[in-house]
Amino acid sequence: MQLNRIFRRLVLGLWLALPLGAFAAPTLDLDGFDRLKHTVALPNGITLGVIEMGPKTGRPVVLVHGYTDSARDWAPVVSSLDPAWRLIIVDIRGHGASSKPECCYDRIDFAYDIKLLLDHLHIERATIVGHSLGSIISQTFAEFWPERTDKLVLVSSTGGARASCPDDGVKTMDFRSEIVKLEDPIDPNSRWMIEWWSSPTPVPEEFIRRQRVDSANMPVKVWLAVLEQGLTGSDLQATLPKIAAPTLMLWGEKDPIFGPRDRCSLIDALPTAQVHVFAGLGHNPFWEQPEAFASVLAGFINAP
Repeated sequence: MQLNRIFRRLVLGLWLALPLGAFAAPTLDLDGFDRLKHTVALPNGITLGVIEMGPKTGRPVVLVHGYTDSARDWAPVVSSLDPAWRLIIVDIRGHGASSKPECCYDRIDFAYDIKLLLDHLHIERATIVGHSLGSIISQTFAEFWPERTDKLVLVSSTGGARASCPDDGVKTMDFRSEIVKLEDPIDPNSRWMIEWWSSPTPVPEEFIRRQRVDSANMPVKVWLAVLEQGLTGSDLQATLPKIAAPTLMLWGEKDPIFGPRDRCSLIDALPTAQVHVFAGLGHNPFWEQPEAFASVLAGFINAP
């Protein structure tokens, strides 16, 4: 299928004005996006759901979603990304169409899956773009496989605790205390799930509904394993000095999950990285202002 045909299936052409006025959100063909997904069996026994878009000869760009999300995480922004890129959009283990094993969910396990996927696709080097948990996975990939990392983009990320970044008093969401209380089956329309998927600016309601349903279908044991191992199970600061790739860090100013202290922990640890904070946006700036996000991303990835 040609790239322009894929994009026509994703975007119906109607742009709905956001209250912020400066940008617009596309009406998405979510069914069409989901149908692009196939699975790849890795030699470590894990199967990953994968969506591939763009020319095989294009610059490889891997998009890694966040905690309880899926490859659909990137649906709002793909039509705004550079059509010359070769996009590899993954469901990380435990999520979406990927394997949901009893173990293991440490950040190195997730990153190794990405490495094996690139091996399978015969891609030697790629730009790795990760959001939230996906950014932790992406930085881990760049730390342990620097020769495979062209550029690195960390979206809504954290570097963990850092002495130079004391508590600033800004209150962030206490998601852990809510998640440890979850029981199967999860109600996608519960107060907690609606709060977990909330946004300070409008995003398409059907998109958010599907995201809630998919995350509710994840077994609670996977929610907990990823929380304990992938998000809080290791010292992020210890390995950040290993990052050698040019790095861009992006946040929404009103991110309720990773706030100013988290931004500081990465900015101080990676002083040569580029930084952009989207005014007024939350944890998912590529849903809220996809064109603005895509413009910043292209400026960094396409730069010499």
